[in-house]
Amino acid sequence: MKTPTYSRRSALKYLGGTAGLMALPSFGFSHPTTSLIEDSATGILKSAAGDFIPCLNMATIMGHNLGFVKELETASKGGFRAVEIWIPTLQKYLDGGGTIKEAAKIIKDLGISVENTIGFAQWIVDDEATRNKGLEQLKKEMDMLAQLGCKRIAAPPSGATAEAGLDLYKAAERYRTILEMGDQSGVVPQLEIWGHSKNLHKLSQALFVAAESGHASACINLDIFHLYKGGSSYDTLQIANPLSVQVLHVNDYTDIPRDVVKDGDRIYPGEGLAPTKKILQAFQSPKRPLILSLEVFNKEYWAQDALEVCKTGLAKVKAIAQGL
Repeated sequence: MKTPTYSRRSALKYLGGTAGLMALPSFGFSHPTTSLIEDSATGILKSAAGDFIPCLNMATIMGHNLGFVKELETASKGGFRAVEIWIPTLQKYLDGGGTIKEAAKIIKDLGISVENTIGFAQWIVDDEATRNKGLEQLKKEMDMLAQLGCKRIAAPPSGATAEAGLDLYKAAERYRTILEMGDQSGVVPQLEIWGHSKNLHKLSQALFVAAESGHASACINLDIFHLYKGGSSYDTLQIANPLSVQVLHVNDYTDIPRDVVKDGDRIYPGEGLAPTKKILQAFQSPKRPLILSLEVFNKEYWAQDALEVCKTGLAKVKAIAQGL
């Protein structure tokens, strides 16, 4: 009996408008190589296959203990036009007498944008009292970020990392709750996986929670290190709709086994074993720029001049985007 054959066009016709169609155009194939042009005014790396925004996650220079304002100034001097700030650093600035209005002016005067924020509100935990407190904290943070012009905040599984067993259906309900909070503030929580967590440490888990939330703004904040640490497969990245990933934390790792590798072992992107090009291609899209946020916690980098770390990091981010 002759085995029937099916063309890709036939497969698409058969699948029609199903949800799975969103991921089909990639099918694991690489984008054609295109030239990458940097917009000198915005710092955006432009490509026909999809633009990239180089961004500095402040973890990269956190060990220099510069403080909120100095971190922003150093990032700007180092060539970054976009940054990802941390709530604890911002809060310390406010506790020291600074104001959100003053911070917004500093950001504007430096010519940079705050593309994302790292927060640790415990919105996902089972304990109701702790969760309600976390929701109050997150609402306050979202309101502050809206005044800074920041439209995103990372939503990792804070407080639910040590013990396994979190019900992902409940996690989805709780994620929808904070997405609805985001509707009010204009700041969208990006569901983040943590590779070291006992819960929500894989891309597959994040995809389930995001989809099950049933909210149109559901999205995922990924990290090259955490994809490795948590054991996510690189061969199924294309299952995620590229538009669902707006921010990608870029870094790299060596041959340290995933069960013992730590945050401090991260190195500059492109210097280790991660299939960086494959990861970037999976989430690159001509419909929106992908934010490449450099996030490393390397003590060796913290021992170097902060400005030089920024310049080196920016060069590394640009290098991994070349040819995409």
